[in-house]
Amino acid sequence: MENRKKSNVEFIPTFQKSFLLPRYWGSWLAVGAFAGLALVSPRLHDPLLGAMGRFAGKLARSARRRAQINLLYCMPEKTEAEREQIVNEMFATAPQSMAMMAELAIRPKSAIKRIRWHGREIIEPMRAAGQNVIFLVPHGWAVDLPAMVLASEGQPMAAMFHNQSDPVMDYLWNRVRRRFGGRMHARNDGIKPFISSIRQGYWGYYLPDQDHGAEHSEFVDFFGTYKATLPALGRMMKVCRARVVPLFPVYDSKTHMLDIWLRPPMDDLVDVNDQKLARRMNEEVEIFVRPNPEQYTWILKLIKTRRPGEVEPYDRKELYPKK
Repeated sequence: MENRKKSNVEFIPTFQKSFLLPRYWGSWLAVGAFAGLALVSPRLHDPLLGAMGRFAGKLARSARRRAQINLLYCMPEKTEAEREQIVNEMFATAPQSMAMMAELAIRPKSAIKRIRWHGREIIEPMRAAGQNVIFLVPHGWAVDLPAMVLASEGQPMAAMFHNQSDPVMDYLWNRVRRRFGGRMHARNDGIKPFISSIRQGYWGYYLPDQDHGAEHSEFVDFFGTYKATLPALGRMMKVCRARVVPLFPVYDSKTHMLDIWLRPPMDDLVDVNDQKLARRMNEEVEIFVRPNPEQYTWILKLIKTRRPGEVEPYDRKELYPKK
């Protein structure tokens, strides 16, 4: 049985008895550890989680290699040492952000006190006017937190997601995401349910930086290289009559605060061609990520699709060969 309950509009994670089998005990222990850390002061757990993340990053060779290759292509102006430092800090940021997500689920008042909004005045008039909104959100480690916070304030939120391979983690992760309500739409169900939710007044949460192949994408600049970018946002804006607002969360392990950055709505995307639209999407990603590269999920296969005749970067055996 699938870890889901399907309806015409959303994905609802459901508990299965099989989750209690011994092969999933490790997953439950990991979740329990994070839940326990959520009850500890971040001044204590952030240094520990940072060290654990850096250590795990040394062992996760495949993920580390993807991050190294992405940074080599995207930030060739940086030295090898600088890129390695970004990778190390990225692995440190990941568990720190996840711990705050657990805290938000368990102790929301405590977590919300550690959140700083920058540009909140951009979206408040849109909420007051009942406008449809789609947030364009680069794939950072704290990506789920702003949507959860807005949902906790009573704003209906809708997002698309990929199922995780571990069914227990998939179940728990999506239960936490839905802690304050809102709708989750599985990507393998297509984009129509997501669009339907936005048209009904749910604010959409769209991650623009995944590689969906060449067929419907545009090849446009992305940092120091190029990327196959899906310009679906243009269609969604028109069909949903929505304004697009760039958003990016940054977890600061020194102050133990989450900074949520908002930029002005991308009203300049109306009536532009797909090439221009795709480039503007990538431009917003760059604006957010360049000052905070450790916050980005460089472990994704961001630049897998290449132009005809070019070798996929992750297939280049000479780049960061596995030892």
